[in-house]
Amino acid sequence: MDYRIVLPPENLRPFVRYFWVLENNGNAGSVETFSPLADGSPGIMFQPPDKGTFYLEDQKQLPSVLLYGQTIQPAKMILSGKLNTIGICLQPHALQSVFGLDANELTGTCVDMGLVQHKKEKNLLEKLMGATTIEEQINLFSSSLSNSVQHTGDKQDAITKFAVTEIFRGKGAVSFNALLKQLQLSERTLERRFKQSIGVSAKLFSRICRFQESLNQLRKNNYQKLSDIAYENGYSDQSHFIRTFREFTGVSPFDYKKQLNEVAENFPKVKEE
Repeated sequence: MDYRIVLPPENLRPFVRYFWVLENNGNAGSVETFSPLADGSPGIMFQPPDKGTFYLEDQKQLPSVLLYGQTIQPAKMILSGKLNTIGICLQPHALQSVFGLDANELTGTCVDMGLVQHKKEKNLLEKLMGATTIEEQINLFSSSLSNSVQHTGDKQDAITKFAVTEIFRGKGAVSFNALLKQLQLSERTLERRFKQSIGVSAKLFSRICRFQESLNQLRKNNYQKLSDIAYENGYSDQSHFIRTFREFTGVSPFDYKKQLNEVAENFPKVKEE
């Protein structure tokens, strides 16, 4: 499979982490299963309907251009057809700041992007289908997102922006008592605003960030034993790390490397038995 990352234009970097492209040379009748992982970010996916279609495990067909919220538990996406997917990894606050949404409403689910766009952007799918190259399609997405930011006026919450920065800086390890004191907020107020802006509680977001740090270490084989990963990422012991890892992936660290093939970052393919 061919996977590549494309950086966003300068004006979109406050809202988009990166674009990604994943393609294969499979035939039209092939079926593949993917397992998206919690990474702290919402996003967008586009799969041309004339090439293939994504379904959930319950056989529910997904939109060709879908906007999804925070991933918080293991999930499966099944592709029938040829993989020719463009993804957009958004900044954690983008559902609120770009689309003016309460991010909590999309946590663990997705929606047809056409339903949340400004009326002038309703024909995005038609434009994408008319484009002849991946680069043209990415440019169309960039233009659409820029227009959405202009329509919403960048409704980013300054409080959650600061909290997210601190959590990222600590790689998920942060003193919430110190953070609340610094922000002069109650825990309940921070959690409410965090869910509206990011889609999950601040504590769950920090756990996802810490999970991602441990996953990166596992990917790079930068350890001698699992307890090294556990202690270096602030878990109380190896069992605590394995429980958290299983919570976000559905499998143990050992089985993750055995059962999943990381064809794209945080979008691994389930290996065929």
